[in-house]
Amino acid sequence: MTPRRRPAHPLRAGLALAIALGAAQPLSAQQPAPAAPPAAAPTPATPPGDTVVARVDGEPITLADLSAAARELPDELRAAPPQVLYPLLLDQVIAGRAVTAAARRAGLDRDEAVRARIRRAEEQELQQAWLTAEIASRVTDAAIRARYDQQVANRPAEEEVHARHILVPTESEARTALAEIRGGADFTAVAQRMSTGPGSREGGDLGFFRRGDMVPEFAEAAFALQPGQVSEPVRSPFGWHIIKVEERRRAAPPSFDDAATQIRQQLLEAEVQAAVTRARDAARVERFNLDGSTPRPTDAAEPPAPAAPAARPGGPIRR
Repeated sequence: MTPRRRPAHPLRAGLALAIALGAAQPLSAQQPAPAAPPAAAPTPATPPGDTVVARVDGEPITLADLSAAARELPDELRAAPPQVLYPLLLDQVIAGRAVTAAARRAGLDRDEAVRARIRRAEEQELQQAWLTAEIASRVTDAAIRARYDQQVANRPAEEEVHARHILVPTESEARTALAEIRGGADFTAVAQRMSTGPGSREGGDLGFFRRGDMVPEFAEAAFALQPGQVSEPVRSPFGWHIIKVEERRRAAPPSFDDAATQIRQQLLEAEVQAAVTRARDAARVERFNLDGSTPRPTDAAEPPAPAAPAARPGGPIRR
């Protein structure tokens, strides 16, 4: 489980349009100038958060409620002037409270299906809040830098090749393609016409890759070639390949800035998994058969299926 994004605000488009229209007008056109307050009772510059700005069926809506709603908006909307943003938010909060009140009057708050969805939503919010609190102090800039220094910074330069390939289902088709190339046909043109693999429209271009990026059969053949050389037919789990190497180079490790995002994601995933494990270990768990009966001591749980490896860019021949 991973921290999830909050859903997009359902009124984002409307707010954006209203804010854009409001920003295009001078302030005097957006609202009438307020009358000057009496000198003896000046209005505070920032009203307290518990200031009541509306009521719906007697239930108050406060300035703090509007501030909370504003925090749910994306940055570009949250930065709008309060005199534009808050009246719009107030309209939406009023509408939301009115709909909620209507649902309660209809008795939907007592409907078991609705209550079950509310419980699931509450559980998800609690899970998210707990996981966020657990990992906040662990996935820091210092932790990311330490992981980079440990695993990436001192890694030796690694050899890469830039190759093209033609992927076909059978050896006979691979040999037909190879015969055309050895007869003078352009590799790129043959790949565009015959290949079923990734990058076929670009003439089978796979770009630069490291040995570990590809399945072993393909990598062994590709890294045995020099620039300009073309392989014999190579069989892999995905079919038959003809490979042409365009360039070879030694690539230095990525810079911290280039690697930081990926390292942060790796740390997040590891810390979330560790937090879930800690939570499970601390809980008293009892498991039963699907009919509710108690499992016999001899019943062995079927081991879970291994997770499929994550897809990597570049197509099926990559690991």
